[in-house]
Formats: sequence, C-alpha cells, structure tokens
Amino acid sequence: MATKTISLDEEAYERLKARKKEGESFSETVKRLAGERSWNEIVGILSKDEARDLEAAIEGGRTDSGERSDRFAAELDETRR
Repeated sequence: MATKTISLDEEAYERLKARKKEGESFSETVKRLAGERSWNEIVGILSKDEARDLEAAIEGGRTDSGERSDRFAAELDETRR
C-alpha cells in the first residue's frame, strides 16, 4: 500500500496521539476518527434478519421523512395563499 507523509503541528500531533488506542497505528487512528471503515470490518456484524430489519427501518424512515416533507410543503403553500 502506498503511503503519504503529512505534517502536523505539535498540538495536532498530541491530540491525535491522545486518541490513539494501544496497538493501533496512526493510520488506523485517523481512519477510525474520520469515521471510515473498510467493508472487511463491516461484513458479518449483522445477521441476515438484523440486516433485513435495519433495511426496513431505514426505508420506513425515508417514507416518513418524505411524507413529512410533502405535508410541510403543502402547509407552506397554504400559508402563502
């Protein structure tokens, strides 16, 4: 894997070092703090049933959000008349 060298001021380095877990590389720390994960870390966390339930909940939230958005838009139109 290719690497890049970056410069950090002392304060940034100390903050990063303080968040670094034992046995973790600085690259792993940055990835964890940046919220990015590889698919290899995610695979197998949920069972098929849990994944299906999560997917249904997300879709339900999208539907509810869309309905709320439509309702708010209609109410806004009513107040403009």
